[in-house]
Amino acid sequence: MLSKLLMTGAAGGVGAALRPLLAEFATSVVLSDVTEITDLAAHESFQLCDLGDSGAVAALFDGGVDGVIHLGGVSVEKTFDLILNANLVGAYNLFEAARHHGQPRIIFASSNHTVGYYRRDEQLDNTVLPKPDSLYGVSKVFGESLASMYFNKFGQECLSVRIGSCFPKPADPRMLATWLAVEDLADLCACAFAAPRLGHTIVYGASDNAESWWDNRNADFLGWRPKHSSAKWRAEVLASASRQDARDPAVIYQGGGFVAAGHPSDKS
Repeated sequence: MLSKLLMTGAAGGVGAALRPLLAEFATSVVLSDVTEITDLAAHESFQLCDLGDSGAVAALFDGGVDGVIHLGGVSVEKTFDLILNANLVGAYNLFEAARHHGQPRIIFASSNHTVGYYRRDEQLDNTVLPKPDSLYGVSKVFGESLASMYFNKFGQECLSVRIGSCFPKPADPRMLATWLAVEDLADLCACAFAAPRLGHTIVYGASDNAESWWDNRNADFLGWRPKHSSAKWRAEVLASASRQDARDPAVIYQGGGFVAAGHPSDKS
């Protein structure tokens, strides 16, 4: 049980879904975001923070922190200036603050879009080279590389979670493979904080889905076993899905629509 957990990006969709589950492994939780959160539970507190502000990020660690879930940053494809501040500068500021404040373990919200240009008929483990499908994916490759360097150079432990699709239920055929139940994500976080060793480990964030493109056997030592599956929505999703073109890059590659999208700075 952690005494004090910090979660950045707490006002986002994944953060909001995780909040009710954090009390299972943390006595108190510090929530942070650029958007204020007012509906605080008794064990929660809130600190407004722009991740691009190194002083504000360092202040999140005042009084000591036992673990960090770093969800903060831009979570979709955006222009490079937005990606730069939130996802690159912000990640650096977070790791630096942790390094100077006792090196609590970090769970870094990476993304399946770090490997979005692999085909759907390829099975990936955590040793494959990145093939990002977007500036957003590139920013998450940077975060994983940062985590690797901070562990090898400073001993800062981190779990990089290549999150698939963390929503209440899968919304399309692609998500039948990438769906991640928030309860499974919470269990993964608990396993990462409790494991005797962590180092820098990369794991694919997906539930126990019948269709899977990812192999997490190299992270078996964490003891994480997803309990949920997208299978119960399969018939519903396929019945409502439009016909897919097998030649469409969004269907060929794991990154889906991120692969098919153009550069975010190009004018339409």
